[in-house]
Amino acid sequence: MKTTPDLRLQRLFGEPALAALRQRLRRRFELADTEQTLSSIHLNNLNPVEYSALCQLTGRPSRIARSMTLDIADLDARLRAAGLADSLQDALEQLDGPIVAKASLRKTLSAQWSALTTSASAEGSPLLRAWLQNTATSMTLLKRLGRDPARAKQLLVATDIVLRRLPVEGLPRSQLAAETLGDAHALDAGRPVATLVLSAWRLHERTSASLEDEEAAEAGGGAEERLREVWSRAGVLVNELARPALFLNLPVAPDAPRTWLPGEPAYLSLRQLVRKPYAWSVNGRNVYVCENPNIVAIVADRLGADSPPLVCTDGMPAAAQRILLDQLTSAGARLHYHGDYDWPGIGIGNHVMRTWQAAPWRFGCRDYQEAVTLTPTRPRDLSILGIEALWDKELRATMDTHGLAIPEETVTNSLLDDLSKETK
Repeated sequence: MKTTPDLRLQRLFGEPALAALRQRLRRRFELADTEQTLSSIHLNNLNPVEYSALCQLTGRPSRIARSMTLDIADLDARLRAAGLADSLQDALEQLDGPIVAKASLRKTLSAQWSALTTSASAEGSPLLRAWLQNTATSMTLLKRLGRDPARAKQLLVATDIVLRRLPVEGLPRSQLAAETLGDAHALDAGRPVATLVLSAWRLHERTSASLEDEEAAEAGGGAEERLREVWSRAGVLVNELARPALFLNLPVAPDAPRTWLPGEPAYLSLRQLVRKPYAWSVNGRNVYVCENPNIVAIVADRLGADSPPLVCTDGMPAAAQRILLDQLTSAGARLHYHGDYDWPGIGIGNHVMRTWQAAPWRFGCRDYQEAVTLTPTRPRDLSILGIEALWDKELRATMDTHGLAIPEETVTNSLLDDLSKETK
């Protein structure tokens, strides 16, 4: 290929008015399969200047037309015979620079990605192999984070090192990152390896049936809280002392250690729940769940040690609350839930009942109507068209009609009546 275009070629086919035509021809070569010779190119919607220029190149008589089919071999021979270029592709490269064979590059790149995943699947841990087999998720994520096969290979190696350590028993995330990757922040939220590890672990949970409904298990809460919960299920602690779980009178096995007093509200951190899970003695027992910490305090004041087990979600359950509820349901507890009569409260109720198969506890349409009679008259404070309660299809319409948000504390006496009857 010549470094500068022949002046005759420049005058014949290099004018600015033909730039769009040259780009159309260049794209045909860019997209052509390198394993097959490009034999012809058909062009439509040619303007008179473009058609005339092609006639001069091909030796055809000039006439009025809008389309032309180029015989590439014949045109290449004409260009060589005239001493203008070795071929049409050579002519285009002289005028506008090298043509990159994009189809060939894509094929090469695709082969590199395929080789990478094949190699990683053969040498990686079972968790990594299972994740790579789920190509719909793994390849999309890997290409987005890795960008090219070389970088992606580094991420896969690091991801596999971490996955080989999971699950662990109450190991801080920063310590896991430091021990496996040499960087205490390598598994922080948003870091590529952390994203890949969590994706692989979620797939492991789904395929091992450890979560019946992953979307339900991770509904609600902020992104950071949801990620913290996934880590915690793998035994990895993130912000392990944040938002501990509040409860009252949770029973444990007789020989199990207990650090809380009967009748007094107590907290368990995520650190405690994950590092040394308690042997909860709740098989077949009712465990009541409320949304607000004030309810726990009131029940402790009124019933003390006589109250049945009570757990507080403290709004949308965070990691500690979720792990505690997981442990209780796994131990055979029957959960009963009550929350605020407002749309966020209904959303939390949907999450608790869907995730842990809790039953509503005085949290239906008739219960709301009774609660309205206890509420002082005031202007509407509920937005319209709220959230449907999964456990009571009439509750949303009734709340829409009355338009009043009723905090859980309003119905404390009713809740206390239930808890008192449980102890008799």
